[in-house]
Amino acid sequence: MKLQMRSRLSAMMFLEYFIWGAWYVTLGTWLSGSLHFTGRQIALAAGTTSVGAILAPFFVGLIADRLFATQKVLAFLHMLGGVLLFAATVQSSFTMFYALVLLYCLCFMPTLALTNSLAFRQMQDPKEEFGAIRVLGSGGWIVAGLLIGTLKLEATSMPMRLAALSSLIMGIYCLTLPSTPPLGSSSDKFSVSSIFPKEALALLKERSMMIFVIASFFICIPLQFYYAFTNLFLNQVGVQNAAGKMTGGQMSELLCMVLIPWFFRRLGVKYMLVAGMAAWVARYLMFAYGGVPDGMWMLWGGILLHGICYDFFFVTGQIYIDQKADAGLRAAAQGLITFITYGLGMFVGSWLSGFVVEHYALAQAQGTVTYDWRSIWLFSAIVSGLVLVFFLIAFSEKERKRIGSTADLPLGSDAVPQ
Repeated sequence: MKLQMRSRLSAMMFLEYFIWGAWYVTLGTWLSGSLHFTGRQIALAAGTTSVGAILAPFFVGLIADRLFATQKVLAFLHMLGGVLLFAATVQSSFTMFYALVLLYCLCFMPTLALTNSLAFRQMQDPKEEFGAIRVLGSGGWIVAGLLIGTLKLEATSMPMRLAALSSLIMGIYCLTLPSTPPLGSSSDKFSVSSIFPKEALALLKERSMMIFVIASFFICIPLQFYYAFTNLFLNQVGVQNAAGKMTGGQMSELLCMVLIPWFFRRLGVKYMLVAGMAAWVARYLMFAYGGVPDGMWMLWGGILLHGICYDFFFVTGQIYIDQKADAGLRAAAQGLITFITYGLGMFVGSWLSGFVVEHYALAQAQGTVTYDWRSIWLFSAIVSGLVLVFFLIAFSEKERKRIGSTADLPLGSDAVPQ
């Protein structure tokens, strides 16, 4: 790939994740403070991304794959999304705010898959080239957090307005990207099976895969506690520049990504996944018992564990699926797991986290509701621990047949990610 094309795609990834990182991390802090929304309302607002993740595969399959060029769909979605996100910042009622953010997420979440798709279409060797380009996405998220934290904008509507402006810029930029026409035909009949083929669904018939999917679904429920409420928690316990400090999670994610092959060869699939879930338990316990100033090291530990939490479970899970599915089913299988986890799992998590946080609400202080954060994080740790125990007991790597193929799959301590 030429340097010019690499730079253009890298800039696309940077803007894509800068937008998401700008508004999503600090959403709860602003809604709780300035707008006085309840814990349940904050969780529902954060959960709009999961609704978008549920519907995104159908949108991409119906519109982007068969009707319009990818760069034009991206431009339209980001421009419309920018308008919707800005409109949400001037609302004071939860109903209107929620409706606008939900519409925005229905626009934004499909763009995650579309940016990947556009990038892959321009590459000669995606396995070698994609990682170096996608890492700029993490860079965009980190820069957004550092900028908002440094400027002390967390408790204001400015992060959402910054994301709205960036979305408009991204929309214009997408029009300059290489032409990427749809691969499918507009005359092709659309059906659910065209997105999730029955062969991909057949993956769930194998016991080990079903156990993995069940664990993935349930572990995404406490994950929503982290995404929706960590910034609010850190601000309420007195952490300065919480948004900037939270970017340490993305930095550790980059480091863990590099170390995954080394750990994979020594631990294998099962114990990589176990390590990831165990890190979730440790993170929530650190949040429960950490504080400012004496327990700040525990808060830092909980943030920095994000790399192990995410990479060891989700990235390892993606590798596991890639190994289990036949080559022609891998994309559909990955889409199915994303639908179950980031869609259904986090949707349930948004509802449950709202009820739990609301249950542990304390008296208002200067117009802002405070919470019994120790109980909230202990609840998250217990749920994560139960999923960990279930997976540790039930999951086995003994079934080695690749779905859709008769080849044996070399899983275990000698497995190397592709």
